[in-house]
Amino acid sequence: PISDVSSDLTIEVGASSFALHKFPLVSRSGRIKKLLVDTKDAKISHINLSSIPGGSEAFELAAKFCYGINVEIMLSNVAMLRCASNFLEMTEEFADKNLEARTEAYLKDMVLPNISSSISVLHHCESLLPISEEINLVNRLINAIANNACKEQLTSGLLKLDHNFPSKAMSNVAPETPSDWWGKSLAVLNLSFFQRVILAVKSKGLNQDMISKILINYTHDALQGLAVRDPHLVKGSMFDLELQRKQRVVVEAMVNLLPTQSRKSPVPMAFLSSLLKTAIASSASTSCKSDLERRIGLQLDQAILEDILIPANSHRNSHTAMYDTESILRIFSIFLNLDEDEEEDEEDPLRDENDTAYDFDSPRSPKQSSILKVSKLLDTYLAEVALDTNLSPLKFIALTELLPDHARVVSDGLYRAVDVFLKVHPNMKDTERYRLCKTIDCQKLSQEACSHAAQNERLPVQMAVQVLYFEQIRLRNAMSGGHNPFFFGATNSQFPQRSSSGVGSGAISPRDNYASVRRENRELKLEVARMRMRLTDLEKDHVSMKQEMVGSHPTNKLLKSITRKLRKLNSLFRINNMKAAGSKANSESRFLSHRRWRYSVS
Repeated sequence: PISDVSSDLTIEVGASSFALHKFPLVSRSGRIKKLLVDTKDAKISHINLSSIPGGSEAFELAAKFCYGINVEIMLSNVAMLRCASNFLEMTEEFADKNLEARTEAYLKDMVLPNISSSISVLHHCESLLPISEEINLVNRLINAIANNACKEQLTSGLLKLDHNFPSKAMSNVAPETPSDWWGKSLAVLNLSFFQRVILAVKSKGLNQDMISKILINYTHDALQGLAVRDPHLVKGSMFDLELQRKQRVVVEAMVNLLPTQSRKSPVPMAFLSSLLKTAIASSASTSCKSDLERRIGLQLDQAILEDILIPANSHRNSHTAMYDTESILRIFSIFLNLDEDEEEDEEDPLRDENDTAYDFDSPRSPKQSSILKVSKLLDTYLAEVALDTNLSPLKFIALTELLPDHARVVSDGLYRAVDVFLKVHPNMKDTERYRLCKTIDCQKLSQEACSHAAQNERLPVQMAVQVLYFEQIRLRNAMSGGHNPFFFGATNSQFPQRSSSGVGSGAISPRDNYASVRRENRELKLEVARMRMRLTDLEKDHVSMKQEMVGSHPTNKLLKSITRKLRKLNSLFRINNMKAAGSKANSESRFLSHRRWRYSVS
């Protein structure tokens, strides 16, 4: 008991029991007054208040306050005391400076003006529902966080401005503090409160970069204990299903909070990829996965191999593919379709000319460089997934047929991936093998790749013939010093169902096509120079081999002896001719004889 005077009232709160006195409680608590004074039974000596928010701890502090004992209000108990004062109806109607007024004063002076204090109190409100919602405490705290965050953003921007353009009066500028220092403290909130805070700061205009950082930090903390699976955990068990449910809830909530989709989104590619992997593993909704796939497709040129190696959601049996290739097909299709949409926008006569102020002919033009990055990324991905023995040939063929012809300057990467797939899948049907190899443009293979392909027994005969044919044309062009327009991509009748890389292609604008042709010409000049050097070496080898063959032939001695005899006969005829004819005839005879001899030994 709080006082030495014998108690006349016992109040039970959960498992705790408090022996108290009616008068101090009735003088400050409207609820207890109603239970004791306004009831017809005046002999009540026992009350149960187990539903009070904060439980026995909150009631004990409120009871001390009723007895006039000083109660220290802090961040850790202000929300609890505010909810308890509302439950006990400790308002100004019953006493001046009652508990409700005291807690309100502390909230206004110490909590609401400060972001971190508001977040801490909001976190304590999670265990005080639904009273904390009914008294509007949660909404007040969330609005305070949003308002203060935007003020913090404005202050940080002004500090940066003063730092970049300091005035003469400000010689010493205070060091800049991180503008997202408070964002990390949001990780203590539960998912529901966190969502409401993010929606509030979005509506107040908080910078999307900062929102992205907050989402990344919160997701990392929320999934840290969920992402790592127990290797001994049985897939499909109750615990595993509950783990998937928690992951699914977090991922779907984060996706709904992401900033607006765009190619210049502040959300890092690695974060989007990790969200998609978790979404697939936890069987998230189709709309959630589609949203992530579109976001990744919009900025696919920023991805690396690890970002698109997405494990398949399987029961890990021996007949299931390792990677989710269907998702990758959709992601690359989104990127390519977006590229076509931009080309249509460029043809719009109402579009501002400043939007296309870069050089399309340059290999560094944004569109062309993005396509080349994506093509290299896909070739690397193909080489990785080709090692999967359970990957269907039709799915792999669909991946190889994704990109248009102009996306690849050199087809060596695609050839290596196809060769690996053929080696890992030796039992492919001939029709599938032919269709797969048909995706390789033999005209874009390097010299090393052509040499390898010509001796590759895994390739269909048709492709080997094509490689040898184009090698012959390459050698002929190198010897003549020119180039054949057919060989260098003007037409391509060998692959009628794939679009040509020439001007007539509808997959690339004329300016980008011209830039691609310029790059190919530079590469072809280097190739021609290499072929000329190779041709010179071959001619030298041919001459040396011919000399060796002539020197080592068994009939050479006989030929030499016959040649000596013929020389003697020629000398006799020459003497007779000199006697019978003049000097002119003699010289002509000698010249003819010399020519016959020369042709006879060659």
